[in-house]
Amino acid sequence: MLHKTLDETQTLGADIRALRKARGLTLSDLAERLGKSVGWLSQVERDISDPSIDDLRLLASQLDVSMSSLFRTKAAAGEEGYVVRKDARRPIGSREAGLVEELLSPDLTDDFEVVHSTFEPNAERRDDTARPTQEVGYIVSGQLELWIKDQKFQLKPGDSFRIRGETYRWRNPHSEPCVAIWVIAPPVY
Repeated sequence: MLHKTLDETQTLGADIRALRKARGLTLSDLAERLGKSVGWLSQVERDISDPSIDDLRLLASQLDVSMSSLFRTKAAAGEEGYVVRKDARRPIGSREAGLVEELLSPDLTDDFEVVHSTFEPNAERRDDTARPTQEVGYIVSGQLELWIKDQKFQLKPGDSFRIRGETYRWRNPHSEPCVAIWVIAPPVY
């Protein structure tokens, strides 16, 4: 994928295609879920047609991403596809209370994505979840309790971890936020 040109990666359609593929959905699968034709979805992914706000809301719902993750902040001239400024990060993620996630990658078209996660004090994911991904995380600040399968880990600044499709859940029972950087392959947001 390193050979893609900037024009091939800097579009809403490219992000929608990447999200669809990361979820193992065909054009037909997603079009059926949306109640749209395969031709319409193909045109959206190729940036021939612009989806309406209602279409974007439905796409976000079916792809399990926040609506705001489908909107881009304008990058400075010459920085598109290369640099993401702190104040231009796209919010992404599961929208769980107490977890704020931002995309550090310029877009979703690479073989991986990099995510900045802030786990607020007392935030918790109680239900085990699993994704068909390989993920590596690094704790920048704060502390986090992480369960991978049934094993509990106490993570502190400088610690890192890996999850390979296993079930996991997390909790920040501390009074300070925990900030982590995640690398996820393939992209899921």
